[in-house]
Amino acid sequence: MKLKSKKLILLAIGWLFVAVGAVGIVLPVLPTTPFLLISLWAFSQSSDRFHDWLYTHRVFGPPLQDWSNHGVIPLKAKVIAITSMATSATLVILLSKIPWYGLVGMLALMSVGAIFVLTRPSRRRASE
Repeated sequence: MKLKSKKLILLAIGWLFVAVGAVGIVLPVLPTTPFLLISLWAFSQSSDRFHDWLYTHRVFGPPLQDWSNHGVIPLKAKVIAITSMATSATLVILLSKIPWYGLVGMLALMSVGAIFVLTRPSRRRASE
């Protein structure tokens, strides 16, 4: 793939996820920060200008900076993530005919994700 094509695709990905993240501000079930992290990554590969804009944005910037500098996942995001995983697992278990080993695999992967989310700090340490 040519460099210009790759850059355009990454710019499109960046803006797509900025839009999805912006929707997450008004929809409480859609987390904002993970989508903005994808945007930040895409912009870091394609446009310093858009990367810097997003990273220092008045609304979007602080959670991105908290994650980047301190590994913080806000409590609200943790609650949404764990609730979404639990709801998804419950629906799959009750409404699908997936074999037991598929369910075990799904639950194991969700558990890894949940452990990761729950072991991150919810806010910066007072000394930072």
